Amino acid sequence: MTESNKEPLVIIGKLVLISVLAALLLGITYIPTSAQLEQNIIAAQKEILGGLMPAAQNFEPVMGAENAEGQREILYYRGVDDSGNIIGYAFFKEHGGAQGPLVVAGAVDASFSNVLGMDVLSHEETPGLGSKITTADFRGQFKDIPLSQLALSSSGGSIDALTGATISSQAVVDAMNEKIGEIEDAEA
Repeated sequence: MTESNKEPLVIIGKLVLISVLAALLLGITYIPTSAQLEQNIIAAQKEILGGLMPAAQNFEPVMGAENAEGQREILYYRGVDDSGNIIGYAFFKEHGGAQGPLVVAGAVDASFSNVLGMDVLSHEETPGLGSKITTADFRGQFKDIPLSQLALSSSGGSIDALTGATISSQAVVDAMNEKIGEIEDAEA
């Protein structure tokens, strides 16, 4: 081989070596950081739940059945006071929105008579329209309302839909109603 024919092989060899080293370094750092990321997610979720149900001293996870990998999913949380009495239920729920999935956190009292609050963790809604589901004005409508009023005002409830974002507003209400219904059935 001539010198000019060897040059592309040397470049390819160097690129392969760099790629292998980068993959190895990513693999080495993934394992210790994934455990820390999981801990950070759990801490952030508990902080969000604490904001929705401040009277709760602890949130006890209610686990579902084992999946194929032998892992159990957290279905919802029981909010308990310092005496261990259940004062409400808190949850995270993924639901389809207008532009993609949205994830809400919610809380309901132990008697399933009042919604204690709602927060939006993530969404893919239209900026300036559906994204307003994250505003304090919209979220505030869910604070301490009777469960019977958890519907859009156009359907007889007490939640005012966002102008130009009725689908996003309805998606939040639906997510809350669905999850609260699931918890009420499970706790019956």
